Amino acid sequence: AEKHAGVSCVTASVDDIQFEETARVGQIIIIKAKVNRAFNTSMEVGVKVTVQDTLTGIQKLISMAFSTYVVRPVGDEKVNLKPVKLQSPEDHLEHSLATERRRIRLDHEHVFETLMQDSSMEAGHCDNGRDTEEDTISTDLTHVQSIELVLPPHANHHGNTFGGQIMAWMETVATISASRLCHSNPTLKSVDMFKFRGPSTVGDRLVFKAIVNNTFQKSVEVGVRVEAYNCEEWTKGQARHINSAFLIFNAVNDKGELLAFPRVKPTTKDGLRRYRGAIARRRIRLTRKYILSNKEDIPSSDLWDRSNQAYLSYSNVATLTVLASKCGWEITSTLDNIKIFTHEESDILSVKVEMQVKIPSNLAFILLSDFRLRGQWDKHYLTCEVIEDVNEDEKIYHITSPSVNGDNPKDFVVLVSRRQPCKTGDPYIIAVRSVTLTTVPPSPNHCRNEIRSAGFLIQTDDNNSCTVSYFNQVTAGVLPYLAANLTGSSKSIEDTAFSCIKFLEKEDSKNYNILSKISGEL
Repeated sequence: AEKHAGVSCVTASVDDIQFEETARVGQIIIIKAKVNRAFNTSMEVGVKVTVQDTLTGIQKLISMAFSTYVVRPVGDEKVNLKPVKLQSPEDHLEHSLATERRRIRLDHEHVFETLMQDSSMEAGHCDNGRDTEEDTISTDLTHVQSIELVLPPHANHHGNTFGGQIMAWMETVATISASRLCHSNPTLKSVDMFKFRGPSTVGDRLVFKAIVNNTFQKSVEVGVRVEAYNCEEWTKGQARHINSAFLIFNAVNDKGELLAFPRVKPTTKDGLRRYRGAIARRRIRLTRKYILSNKEDIPSSDLWDRSNQAYLSYSNVATLTVLASKCGWEITSTLDNIKIFTHEESDILSVKVEMQVKIPSNLAFILLSDFRLRGQWDKHYLTCEVIEDVNEDEKIYHITSPSVNGDNPKDFVVLVSRRQPCKTGDPYIIAVRSVTLTTVPPSPNHCRNEIRSAGFLIQTDDNNSCTVSYFNQVTAGVLPYLAANLTGSSKSIEDTAFSCIKFLEKEDSKNYNILSKISGEL
């Protein structure tokens, strides 16, 4: 971070960390870090940690982490960070996704708060049953407190305590807390996203307070609060809240089998708050792990609810960004201002349609991101209505399509996520993926189908022209509409692309009228 900024930097936050492997004494740990994207005064640093066995030379991934660092200028000096120089396709990809990860960070606390009410109701039902069971125990038995004195080896060259050192001390007290519950040696599996609320320096006394918040069969969440005191604050009892984090542990027996943790029950009002908070965090954790695992066998359509909205939006934009950045696109057709490409990877077929359009990119973005207008140029859209207007950048649509080969008409419930460029040169993004809404169940009159990943990337060419690229990762529901085109017996893709260009290149006055109706900006 400091190599990029040219000034001192401090750790502001750490995203969720998942530990895939355990590093042991005698093994080599390899740590690689790089700045993925710089914003105004903060930057995302990606860290990859692998472990190598000295005898076999085999390397395994321990974890991938993303930390946010902020600049710490001297005096009243203002620092605006310079853009990151992107050199490889991987750099470009991480640079694009960093913006989406930042949206999740900013929305994290809001997502948690909105889930607390749901968790309170769920926990209330559980409380009634657990209080009467004999095998539940109090979490008061797991309370652990430790005090550490920050010495020069614990701090960086600016005298600030290493964030990693604080995390290491936090893990120690959390491990003791979890071991009091399972009477075994627990293993840290993950750490939830957290922020550093203030700095700590050499000479501070750091007080670590850990306690088990809740157990979930074969895992346990331990909460740790860190407070700092200097000499004057220590005598007055005035603490500075440095940070709080939530660590999740597993425990195994001699055979390597996961042990079950005893169930716990809260005995105080604060304990009940922590108990219910753990339920909400676990819900977010499981959703995040499921959606962001990037496994091809995971269904395209995930349930849309309060716990996963930020992650589904991230996954929507990220999947399209990854698809667009893939190498190996093969051109199959060139006609006037239209090019068609295909990409095959394993059993997955993707299609890309590239169109040169004489229209400002921002206008194309507004027109294409409103799917209610798509029926004017795409014959595959019979009807399209907004089911849920989530926010300015996310909407959920219900779409119906005509039948193919005499089958029932198809319908789709899709999330459309739109993103404007963060800086000059970035494309406009309109990402599409299927989601499941309990309020819109499958209808006997339609065959419900899914879209894994689709959407538009709009790149500015000049003030009056742009390149519109449409992507579609073909699924069983979409294939019937593309099959004839891909075999060369139809020109439906080209025809739809021509209709799209014609729609976008209408007279300026008509476009402005549409634009005014959509956004009220003109």
